[in-house]
Amino acid sequence: MRKSIIFTCLIVFILAYAGCAEKQITKTEGTTSTQNESAIKQNGKPSAAGETAKQNNIKEQAGSQITVDLRDMHFDFDRYNLHPEDKQILSSHADYLLKNMNTKIVIEGNCDERGTTEYNLVLGERRAKEAKNYLVNSGVNQKRIKTISYGKERPLDPAHNEEAWAKNRRDHFVVK
Repeated sequence: MRKSIIFTCLIVFILAYAGCAEKQITKTEGTTSTQNESAIKQNGKPSAAGETAKQNNIKEQAGSQITVDLRDMHFDFDRYNLHPEDKQILSSHADYLLKNMNTKIVIEGNCDERGTTEYNLVLGERRAKEAKNYLVNSGVNQKRIKTISYGKERPLDPAHNEEAWAKNRRDHFVVK
């Protein structure tokens, strides 16, 4: 008898919890990601074309909670310097952060699979810090930005070719 009451309560709790799950609606304007993917295939760098459309992917959740996916930026092999298109991306991110003063981000530095684990962790950290420095110099409070390096441990594309490596050499921005 006691087990059946506990079991019934557990079932009710699971059903109630499942019924309260948030539904996520994604609004995407433009074809920025498609343009970036084709540009990466061509030359290993995302395209600056179409940048004036919508640069951030906005996700609206039930209860009017809004989160923003900030675009990734990509790097050349064995480099952490910023290109002009990277600065455009970071300027867009800085504008968003300056308009949303309570938003914090984590910049995740990533590398391709070539090189040692230790080397790629350092390179990923340099990439993340370079982006952070740009945002701080644009007026964003450094306390709102954290950096982490995943080195080669979190590839976006698991293939073993130049196209995949170009996708994996990136800074990924996570809104907190």
